[in-house]
Amino acid sequence: MKFIDLSHVIEEGVVTYKGLPAPIICDFWTREESKQWYEEGTSFQMGKIEMVSNTGTYLDTPFHRYEDGKDLSEILIEQTAMLDAVKVSVPFEQHLSIHKSFFEGLDLTGKAVLVHTGWDKKWKTDEYFTGNPFLTADAAEYLVMQGVKLVGIDSHNIDDVAGKSRPVHTILLKNEILIVEHLCNLNEIPVNTSFKFSATPPKVKGMGTFPVRAYAVIENL
Repeated sequence: MKFIDLSHVIEEGVVTYKGLPAPIICDFWTREESKQWYEEGTSFQMGKIEMVSNTGTYLDTPFHRYEDGKDLSEILIEQTAMLDAVKVSVPFEQHLSIHKSFFEGLDLTGKAVLVHTGWDKKWKTDEYFTGNPFLTADAAEYLVMQGVKLVGIDSHNIDDVAGKSRPVHTILLKNEILIVEHLCNLNEIPVNTSFKFSATPPKVKGMGTFPVRAYAVIENL
């Protein structure tokens, strides 16, 4: 099997979404401080991180959009782990608006659909935050009709952020289809290759979004 890491590194000071604070990563307990508790030559570090839930590569649950929707603690492992997956490539240089025609004719039922646009190459630049590729409402409705389990994208947002409406989040999360945003390295998944996708978050009550370690598994190489 081959594993492909599809997650951005969460780093001190790196902004994921403009207007939201970057994570602060530091020691809660330094190695030097810990020496007093252990025998000579033994020390430990205990870290501390302060961040908003929309940091790095993260998963959205229905609670992110809907007050009565399922939160992180209510998402089943089988909704996020080892899902049959398909990659749909729509280069941002050719199309920013990704409508349903890009998904028509594909076998999508019960699968994670990962939209590869190449936008991740702009990560850590100001260009990443504006003019990003996005799905349209008709694409979201089509994916619901096809019975997909999860939709991921390597873009700044799965919705068009030029206006105030967020139809893709609204449609997918209403139907309990999970969303993963800010993926990367989708170009490393070979075209027309069967693979599994995982992006499992921790069980946090009362929270709708959290960073994940997203990855693809290619079997039978």
